[in-house]
Amino acid sequence: MSQVILTARNRAVTGSGAARRIRRSGRIPGVLYGRSGQARAIDLDAQEFVKGIKNISESTIVTVEIEGTAYNAFVKDTQRNIRDGNVLHVDFYEVESGVMLRAKVSVHIHGNPVGVREGGTLESPLHEVEVECLPKDLPERIEVDVSELKINQSIHVRDLALGEGVKIISGVDQVVALVKFAKAEGVASEEGGTDAVSSETETKA
Repeated sequence: MSQVILTARNRAVTGSGAARRIRRSGRIPGVLYGRSGQARAIDLDAQEFVKGIKNISESTIVTVEIEGTAYNAFVKDTQRNIRDGNVLHVDFYEVESGVMLRAKVSVHIHGNPVGVREGGTLESPLHEVEVECLPKDLPERIEVDVSELKINQSIHVRDLALGEGVKIISGVDQVVALVKFAKAEGVASEEGGTDAVSSETETKA
């Protein structure tokens, strides 16, 4: 995926009144938080932002260009209007090239397991994994193919294939996906039917 570039400008005036004026002009107020803790008030074009983040994940690093200076950052939080879904405010967190970082990467399950075709059910309890790596090595998402999973088989965090330089921080014994045996509905129905007959017989007696 090509790098997402968002053009922003410094925002001198803050406060709710100024934020409303910025939104009416078709822009979004935001803050870029630096690694040392400093916060820079910015605003950016609303349409460009919505289009740019449409297909990215929380672990995608974007480029925020502020009046000629480029910063690599995560989109850490977006506040939206609950009525129309429009973005009201966005927070960016800067990352520094060549400096290790920790981030949570989403897990995407795909494939039709052998065990499901044999009557089992697929469960995927883990939706993200925390990793540590350089910004350049950070995966946007972790793809997990479950096609070969049979009944009572599972995939754990330790089984995930990540690129070189990516260290897993999450517990390696956590289950990412598993196929469980599904109890036949016919057996349950048959048992339930027997109980019903017995009850009816006792009532008539």
